[in-house]
Amino acid sequence: MTRLPATGTTGRILDHKDHQPDHAARRRELAARIGTAGIAFVAATPARRRNNDVEYHYRADSDFRYLTGFLEPQAIAVLAPGHDAGEYTLFCRERNPEMETWNGRRAGTDGAREHYGADAAFPIEDFAERLPRLLQGRQRLYLPMTAQPEFRQQLLQLLEDVPRQTRQGGGGNIPDEFVALDGILHEWRLRKCPEELALMREAASTSARAHCAAMQAVRPGMMEYQLAAVLHYEFERDGMTWAYPSIVGGGDNACILHYTENEAQLADGDLVLIDAGAEYRGYAGDITRTFPVNGRFSGPQRALYDIVLEANRAGIDAAIAGAQTNAPHEAVKRVLAQGLVDLGLLTGSVDDILEQESYRRYFMHGTNHWLGMDVHDVGDYRIDGAWRPLEPGMTLTVEPGLYVPSDSEADARFHGIGIRVEDNIVITDGAPEITTTDVPKAPAEIEALMREARM
Repeated sequence: MTRLPATGTTGRILDHKDHQPDHAARRRELAARIGTAGIAFVAATPARRRNNDVEYHYRADSDFRYLTGFLEPQAIAVLAPGHDAGEYTLFCRERNPEMETWNGRRAGTDGAREHYGADAAFPIEDFAERLPRLLQGRQRLYLPMTAQPEFRQQLLQLLEDVPRQTRQGGGGNIPDEFVALDGILHEWRLRKCPEELALMREAASTSARAHCAAMQAVRPGMMEYQLAAVLHYEFERDGMTWAYPSIVGGGDNACILHYTENEAQLADGDLVLIDAGAEYRGYAGDITRTFPVNGRFSGPQRALYDIVLEANRAGIDAAIAGAQTNAPHEAVKRVLAQGLVDLGLLTGSVDDILEQESYRRYFMHGTNHWLGMDVHDVGDYRIDGAWRPLEPGMTLTVEPGLYVPSDSEADARFHGIGIRVEDNIVITDGAPEITTTDVPKAPAEIEALMREARM
């Protein structure tokens, strides 16, 4: 890999037309699944107010984007197979030159048809009026049940009025059965198509480059937020954003699993743990690396780090098609338990430590989670109570860690050390594909990269 220094001025120029998922094919597959007796509704995430008249940066709901590719708020997608007006209807904001001058361009109903494949498109204000006709003859209503509570409530209220509208000649009926759409979509999202994997590789590549830049930029005395700024600069110069709030924890802060304050000073002799990933066109990267602020691991730091690194590699090796979803976690636990015994931080046999879960004193979280449009992506880990087998196209993280906070009863040499090493992998027919190899994790390679920036 050619590593760009933290002070580089040019990022990659990515063609946003590349690797476009086939949203129409997804809708066709869903239409075939629900049939002409069914109708499906998915709504866009509402815009959220941050304070007064300032809104949070908008991000589309993942299920809505998965089916439509549409990225504006105030939109509802309706899939009604066999409907005489077309099976895919999109309700959205209409064009408004004055509002677009203030808040940005809109696709409008014409754009919904021309650019987003809608068979029919109407202003969002028309949804209630057109709902009875859309429901006519439909026996099953498919609706997300684990998200979008505002839309569910709105739709239920509108359904209460359907009988009255029907009596007045509006047509329509209330479906007899409500079906959770989540289970269908989330099972599909669990297996990534080639276009999705290409987007995830881009997100992983930029995430890795950002971590490399942070390793080269860090100096004792820096603030955690300054190091976070290095990451975010690298993300944005590749046209990406962060996939989740970045964790930059120095010293004892690395022992707080979801530390996001990022406001402390980085001290000479401490490690800094960075858990950060870029999001590219709706798909997340998720990398964690831990490295010395001054560029050199101390003896105790290196001893703990080597255990975590060995566990990371064992977890990745266990992530093969046909293995149970929890196989990486089982492999990681055994390596960590043995390492903790070898260092004297735990006593007893490894089997007893695993059975009694005494390792949780230093490793209290899971090893792997699904990765995709959401950083903790959707999909069941168990089927009928049993761990499901891993399959080609599934994408997940492997992220063991060890955490010894300063108030621990452990040997004082290890106090204030938190270490996590996380990679992103794709399950294949053979060995797992590691998409995050562009950022080093071996101690000697980390020190060498950091030394380059100090010469």
